[in-house]
Amino acid sequence: MHKNSWQNRRHGRRSNQQNPRFRQQGSDERGNSVTRQSSRDSGHVGDDEAPSTSSGTAGSSSVPDLPGYYFDPEKKRYFRLLPGHNNCNPLTKEGIRQKEMESKRLQLLEEEDKQKKKIARMGFNASSLLQKSKLGFLNVTSYCRLAHELRVSCMQRKKVQIQSSDPSALASDRFNLILADTNSDRLFTVNDVKVGGSKYGVISLRGLKAPSLKVHMHENLYFTNRKVNSVCWASLNHLDSHILLCLMGIAETPGCATLLPASLFVSSHPGDRPGMLCSFRIPGAWSCAWSLNIQANNCFSTGLSRRVLVTNVVTGHRQSFGTSSDVLAQQFALMAPLLFNGCRSGEIFAIDLRCRNQGKGWKATRLFHDSAVTSVQILQEEQNLMASDMAGTVGVALMTRATGAAGLELCQIKLWDLRTTKCIRQYEGHVNEYAYLPLHVHEGEGIVVAVGQDCYTRIWSFHDACLLRTIPSPHPASKADIPSVAFSSRLGGFRGAPGLLMAVQQDLYCFSYT
Repeated sequence: MHKNSWQNRRHGRRSNQQNPRFRQQGSDERGNSVTRQSSRDSGHVGDDEAPSTSSGTAGSSSVPDLPGYYFDPEKKRYFRLLPGHNNCNPLTKEGIRQKEMESKRLQLLEEEDKQKKKIARMGFNASSLLQKSKLGFLNVTSYCRLAHELRVSCMQRKKVQIQSSDPSALASDRFNLILADTNSDRLFTVNDVKVGGSKYGVISLRGLKAPSLKVHMHENLYFTNRKVNSVCWASLNHLDSHILLCLMGIAETPGCATLLPASLFVSSHPGDRPGMLCSFRIPGAWSCAWSLNIQANNCFSTGLSRRVLVTNVVTGHRQSFGTSSDVLAQQFALMAPLLFNGCRSGEIFAIDLRCRNQGKGWKATRLFHDSAVTSVQILQEEQNLMASDMAGTVGVALMTRATGAAGLELCQIKLWDLRTTKCIRQYEGHVNEYAYLPLHVHEGEGIVVAVGQDCYTRIWSFHDACLLRTIPSPHPASKADIPSVAFSSRLGGFRGAPGLLMAVQQDLYCFSYT
């Protein structure tokens, strides 16, 4: 009898194991037991605890980090992480990351609206700066720089009203990028249209005055269904007379570099005639730059895959330089006949335009980053260069904000001394792992501005790399809605007010000092 009962129990256990329903129930019970046991082990967790994932998003939290499980601080329990293709209950690392980012963005927006006055540096405000200046503790240069930083930290966000001949297009077309001209009285815009493709426009900033912030967009019928890789202002007839665009090839249509006259949109010079509209067949250009150097007059460069092309617009003459990597960023020097290039490999090198061949010595300077270089900026004295790369990830940025950890290296913005070829300063906090994001350096105001892949606009002090302000996007963060910004101390021309312009989705915002 004992033998028969033992066989029955063994047979029942085998049949239950072969039943899919039993296996699913058993796994759920084991998951629940893990949840209950982990909850008892972790103890009580406050609502302000940062969420913990298997990747260690909140490594300093008192909640144990269980592989494959996510701890919800609101419900105070663990949940299993599921594959990204599960549509019934898509609790994935990416979804958790998006939730954390959106929660942080809303919190910062609320703080921005409540806090009228912000402090960029501890112990510095308007009264203390004035007092230290009177006592002789600050010279004129330091006082102006710190006063400017104080104004930057107190900028308030206001929405700009855009006027156009086609109001319906403004409600549907999304800003892809904005680019201010030299005097900051015009913005060239690339807008993604609803039906697909892109169209261009020029926004006049002369009406950008408080309290009514109104600007007018001048549009043109010029339309393309090709992606715009790079844009810069070009000075052919006069300063910023044209816009240079690099368009990617599609199907049987090759890539090209196109010069658009600004007069097609609006004539800013009296008696200005329609300028030269021309196109140069250039396959797969990643970047472009216009030369203001007299030894490379009327020339522009394009960075290709493993090649740099310098083209003279008037004569059509081309000069080619072979490289070992894709050229993602370029800028001409003004005083010396040099063209600086940033590559996907992380190398930054300068081309001496006086070298007519690719013999020894055509690379004048060589610098190296750890990741792909997305932007290079030559400073006024041409003794320093600033560059940004793709070394950082969003996950590391979230871990830094959640744990308050210091010393974690994100995407680097580096200031290089071109004489010694050494990095003399690093601006930490910028987040970028894949996007082509520009860098804005304003030496006169002493600030550095960059928008990260996480859709945060960060402003640093140029002189000591102190992070002065982090501005969240007014819209939820996404890969398709990374803001495009332009900063100037004279928005709208010579008598304009200083501030920051931000374009995201269909909206244009102004962060003004006043």
